[in-house]
Amino acid sequence: MSATILDGNKAAEALLESLKPSIKKLKPKLVIVQIGKEAASMSYIKKKIETCAKIGLEAEHRELPFETPIDKLFQTIEDLNRDPKTTGFIIQLPLPPHLRQATPLVFRAIDPRKDVDGFTAYNLGKIFLSTEFETLPPATPAGIIALLEYYKIPIAGKHAVIVGRSNIVGKPLAIMLLNRDATVTVCHSKTSDLRQKTLDADLLVAAVGIPKFVTNDMVKKGAVVIDVGVNRTETEKIVGDTDFDAIKEIASAITPVPGGVGPMTVASLIRNVVRAKEQQKNT
Repeated sequence: MSATILDGNKAAEALLESLKPSIKKLKPKLVIVQIGKEAASMSYIKKKIETCAKIGLEAEHRELPFETPIDKLFQTIEDLNRDPKTTGFIIQLPLPPHLRQATPLVFRAIDPRKDVDGFTAYNLGKIFLSTEFETLPPATPAGIIALLEYYKIPIAGKHAVIVGRSNIVGKPLAIMLLNRDATVTVCHSKTSDLRQKTLDADLLVAAVGIPKFVTNDMVKKGAVVIDVGVNRTETEKIVGDTDFDAIKEIASAITPVPGGVGPMTVASLIRNVVRAKEQQKNT
């Protein structure tokens, strides 16, 4: 029996629909800052802008030249921090090569109250406390949690194995799953006997950025599989970090790529914009 397909478009639509009354009342504004015109980033930004327009959220795409120096980027961030009309903003990643080493400093410069990507140390630190403090969490981990909740997939008591330890997905997702009483194992490039560890997972999350890295012989029968990867092949086809066609025959549920985690990331970003506006009105 094939796995249940965890349709991120369907779950995202439900989440966005629930946000519409607050958007209409609060009138928040999102600003997306992009440095250069990296192709994948252009595609992601287009999707974000289209989704915002669809639900009536004001969004601005602010483009800076590829050669923008770090002081100019810091000035842009400071202007947005001070702009009362900007509820929240994001700096689209990846940054150009000449700015990448400064990525932690870029995050540090963002006002945590406007950090709708959830990447500042303050907002990341809050998620370590409990679910009640997950006010502005990173959008992809939050989207994964929301997707599991939409499909009523239990987390408490389950063994979750995350393949990938990035600061924007793997690490924060591990904490958010711990907050919901999962037992969590985080695997990475130095993990020994990876296959044995993934075979022990009730919930397996692949977030490594390698096409079809997780194969069906790495998945326990009946496991729930979440694929975070978005990889473009030589034929321009988009595939995930898992061998979807093979794994769907043994998993109980699996996310497709595209159409799984991606839409939930966008919806969670928009939810963070609404939450930021609510917080700002109460301070």
